[in-house]
Amino acid sequence: MNTEIATLAGGCFWCLEAVYVELRGVESVASGYMGGAAPNPSYEDVCGGRTGHAEVVQIAFDADEISYADLLEIFFAIHDPTTLNRQGNDVGPQYRSAIFFHSPEQERIARETVRRLQPSFRDPIVTEIVPAQPFYKAEEYHQEYYERVGARNPYCTLVIDPKVAKFRQKFAKRLKEAS
Repeated sequence: MNTEIATLAGGCFWCLEAVYVELRGVESVASGYMGGAAPNPSYEDVCGGRTGHAEVVQIAFDADEISYADLLEIFFAIHDPTTLNRQGNDVGPQYRSAIFFHSPEQERIARETVRRLQPSFRDPIVTEIVPAQPFYKAEEYHQEYYERVGARNPYCTLVIDPKVAKFRQKFAKRLKEAS
């Protein structure tokens, strides 16, 4: 197995995790924080805007099964990379769009992907492309949140369900068999 790591920020980490766990080739997805100054931030600290961290997902994937470029194609399809520090009603720097690259090759692919996709967006893509920093795993109650809570949380039904449905329709051939 050729395991690599991708770290992406595109709004609420619950939304991204709900999509990426369904992809064939994805081994694991962890919700967490990256890109800020404070070590070991809590959810409350990050949401309070005191740390500079973004909500991220860290994805372990089999690069022989799914490419980094494929992960980014999905990333740009499931969030709005043209809004600065927000996704819908989620507002603040913790909800920014960012790609935290783990190698020069990931940086090259990220920049190339933005250049290629920019013409398909009306507004400029504002996604940050920056080196990976320490990853701080979010509290356990944030892990697999959509899978565990789903329909019991109005945020999930109003925000995440439509994203997951759009993803499943557009990328049906890339889903794990059980999805």
